Amino acid sequence: MATKRFFDDFVDPDSNQPNYKRLRKTPSFASVIKEVVMVNFLDNFCSALEPMLRKVVHEEVESGLRRCSRSIVRSPSLRIKALEPSNLRLIFNKKLSLPVFTNSKIMDSDGQYPLQLLLVDATGDCLVPTTLATPIKIEIVVLDGDFPSGENWTHEDFNKNIVKERAGKRPLVTGELNITMRDGVASLGDLEFTDNSSWIRSRRFRIGAKVVHIGNGQNSIRIMEAMTDSFMVKDHRGELYKKHYPPALGDDVWRLEKIGKDGTFHRKLTSHGIKTVQDFLKLANIDPHKIRRILGSGMSEKMWEVTYRHAKTCEMGTKSYIARGPNYILILNPICQVIRAIINGQICHSRELRGIQRSYIENLVRNAFTNWSSLEEVDGGLQVNEPAALLTEGERGVHHQNAYPRSAFFTAAGGSIECSDWIVNQAHICLPIESSSEEELHYL
Repeated sequence: MATKRFFDDFVDPDSNQPNYKRLRKTPSFASVIKEVVMVNFLDNFCSALEPMLRKVVHEEVESGLRRCSRSIVRSPSLRIKALEPSNLRLIFNKKLSLPVFTNSKIMDSDGQYPLQLLLVDATGDCLVPTTLATPIKIEIVVLDGDFPSGENWTHEDFNKNIVKERAGKRPLVTGELNITMRDGVASLGDLEFTDNSSWIRSRRFRIGAKVVHIGNGQNSIRIMEAMTDSFMVKDHRGELYKKHYPPALGDDVWRLEKIGKDGTFHRKLTSHGIKTVQDFLKLANIDPHKIRRILGSGMSEKMWEVTYRHAKTCEMGTKSYIARGPNYILILNPICQVIRAIINGQICHSRELRGIQRSYIENLVRNAFTNWSSLEEVDGGLQVNEPAALLTEGERGVHHQNAYPRSAFFTAAGGSIECSDWIVNQAHICLPIESSSEEELHYL
C-alpha cells in the first residue's frame, strides 16, 4: 500500500486515467492560527497609522499653501486684486443700421462703414475721447436685449447676460470678434449674425464690447463695457422686402411703412400709376384726397400718418424741374413743391398774392404735375442773375439770352434746396408764411 501511495504522488497531473484524483494537503491548525494573528495585526497597525498620516499630510499641505501665497503677494505680476474703478468707458460712435438681417454685414447708421469703438473719459457731463499708452484687447459679444436694467452695471452682470448660440447651431455671430484698440479707436470689421433673435425672451439682441487685456500690467483698471441699442435680427429671407430708412425717391412704393409688397395697398397704387416714392409724394402734395381715395378705407388715419411721415424723410436730391409758359416760369422740386414762381418777369411772394393770383399759380402747378414728363429737368445748383433771365426770347417784350448766369437766385447744395417763400402742404398747393426777409424761403 505504501508503494502504491508513493507511486500515486508522482503520477503526471495531466494523466488521462479516469479514476485519477489529485490529492490536496489539509492546512494544519497552527498555520491557520498564525494567519489570523497576522491579519489582525495588520488591521490594528493601519488603524493606528491612519490618523498620524492624515495629520502629517494636512500639515504639509498647509505649509505649502502658505509658501505659495507669500510668493504671490511678493510678485506684482501675479498679484490678484479687485479692478480699480475709473471713469473710462468704451462707446460705439454711431448707431446700427436697421433693420439687421442674418448673413448680412453689420454696418453703422450711414450704411457704408463698420461700427467703430471709442475710448472716452466720462468725468463730468461730457464724454471726452482719450487714449492709453498701450494697446487694449477687446472682445465683441452678443447681449440679451433686456440688459441692462439701469445705466450702470458690473463686469459680472455684463458677463452673465452674454448670449451664446442655440444648441446645434453655428456661433451666433461670426467675423472678427477679437480686435485691438490703439490710440483710443478701433473698428469692428465684418460681423454677421447667423441666427435670428426670435428664440430668446426679449426677442432682441445688443452688440457689446468688453476689455479682455490691457498692456503693461494695467489690467487692474476698470473700463466700462460698450453696448448698442437693442434690436431685432430677422432672417435674411425678409431682406428682400425690408423698408428703407430713409427711402429714396426712386424706391418702389412698397418700401414705405404700411404698404406691403404685392399687398392690397400696393396693387391699388400701381393700378393708378403710383409706382415709386416720388409718385406717391407728388400726388400727396397735389391732391391728398385722391390718394386717400385710392388707398381706400383699409388705410386708417393713423396708418396714413405713419406712411406719409416715412415718405417725407426721403432725400430730395439736387434736381429741380422747370415748367414754362407764355408769361410764367415755375421751378419745382422733385415732389412738385414750388421753389420759385416768376410771373411776367417778377418773382411772386406768396404773402403778396391775392386769392385769384394764388388760385392761378395753384392751377399752373397742377398743370405741371399733369405734364410732368415734359418738364425741363435740371440737375445741380441752378443759379440765375435776374428773374427775367429764366424767360426765353419771345416770352417777354424784352429779349434775353436763353442762359442761366450765376447768382444767389436759388441754390441747391448738400441735398437740400434753399428756396423762396412758396411752400406746399397736403391741403393746398401754395401757402404763405411770414418771413422777415423776402429773399428767404423755407419748407414746413
